[in-house]
Amino acid sequence: MAPLIALLAGAALARLTGLAGVAALDGWHPALRVGLALMFVVTGVAHFAGRRRAGLIAMVPSGLPRPDLLVTVTGVLELVGAVGLLIPATARLAAAGLALLMLAMFPANVSAARRGLTLAGRPVTPLGQRTVLQIVFVATAVGISFGP
Repeated sequence: MAPLIALLAGAALARLTGLAGVAALDGWHPALRVGLALMFVVTGVAHFAGRRRAGLIAMVPSGLPRPDLLVTVTGVLELVGAVGLLIPATARLAAAGLALLMLAMFPANVSAARRGLTLAGRPVTPLGQRTVLQIVFVATAVGISFGP
């Protein structure tokens, strides 16, 4: 739920900042870039934080090699993508890349839900709810990629 809160709160605060006169954030498109970037900072940092990292490693489907390396690489990609979202010249490309990354990582979420795994001591998000969240996150990235 923290990623959704980060996306919504980040976008809302960025939009309010734009309405208050910060030209760079004047509009929903730049506000959504900020919200999605914040979301990816939250999720990217989790790839390196103790119990969360262990849970993410456990989520990687067993057929994939080096789950620890995959979690590290995806965490770095999320953080680099978050920075890319904040740079107008790279925002569209970063959003497209992050949408593809989310689609590529979704099977790990499906696998974790089906196996009843926990993440930092809490059960992973149920598959139906996770699917809806994934659609929201991917749609936001696609909207940024193809937006104004």
